[in-house]
Amino acid sequence: MFTRREILALAAAAGAAAVLPAAQGRAAEGPVQTRPIARTGERLPIVGIGTAIVFDIGDDRQQRAERRAVIQTLIDGGGRLIDTAPSYGEAEVVVGDLLAAMAARDKVFLATKVRADSDAEKLEQMNASLARLRTKRVDLMQLHNVSDPKTQLRTLREWQHKGFTRYIGITHFRASANKTIEEVMRREKPEFIQVNYSLVERSVEERLLQQAADTGTAVLVNLPFARGRLFRAVRGKPLPEWAKEFDATSWGQFFLKYLLAHPAVTCVIPGTDKPQYMVDNLGAGRGRLPDAAMRKKMAAFWESLS
Repeated sequence: MFTRREILALAAAAGAAAVLPAAQGRAAEGPVQTRPIARTGERLPIVGIGTAIVFDIGDDRQQRAERRAVIQTLIDGGGRLIDTAPSYGEAEVVVGDLLAAMAARDKVFLATKVRADSDAEKLEQMNASLARLRTKRVDLMQLHNVSDPKTQLRTLREWQHKGFTRYIGITHFRASANKTIEEVMRREKPEFIQVNYSLVERSVEERLLQQAADTGTAVLVNLPFARGRLFRAVRGKPLPEWAKEFDATSWGQFFLKYLLAHPAVTCVIPGTDKPQYMVDNLGAGRGRLPDAAMRKKMAAFWESLS
């Protein structure tokens, strides 16, 4: 398995030595593009961060300092959304501690999740999340890994009405749950859904994204790098020359811009543990995005690697 660091290094050796510096230069050029949350019109920067695994670091001081730099880079670069969950180990605690130390809670759009069977358990879990995140309110509370098409969002709506969360949503990380997400989205009308979408996994393009657009539902994208599979596939390969046509200066930006070019996508949330990766990811939210014809070319390029 190759890390993103190794992929960037190999790309540089293949003739793309300026990839990361170019991304860093672009990061200072202007704000990340934003898109509206359809139900309210509030605008969100289209690149955020996910915290699964990479923020589950306990009390390690060196790693906490690095993650603090990641959050600062996100904010300084024009991003806002941080997505976490109680099932991500110590991630909620780490995010809460860092935001408190930085006095940065009001500078981010904070999203977390709940996964419990009974209403009482949901309330207990959501209150525990507020305590770990050291906040009185989150921006988005999501029902995690929805598996029952009859799922109701009553408890989350009650919390929303009481002001403990501004928005509610549903999530899943498996493509097999797409139909369930569609059914719950259509009936319960959450403001957000979060789904698995990448060049590897494009099944949401068949119906789900269009349904989200039709119902005015914001879409967050998890696993945009397919757990590193995309980077492993391009190991040692230079970025195509035609990537310049949509201002991609790295493989990471290439992969993210494909997703961001879909108009139904509100924000991508790749897991990020290094400030330089955060800079690079933010670069995907700047400049041109591929049009429909270019997206077909990108998908065909990916298929040629498979």
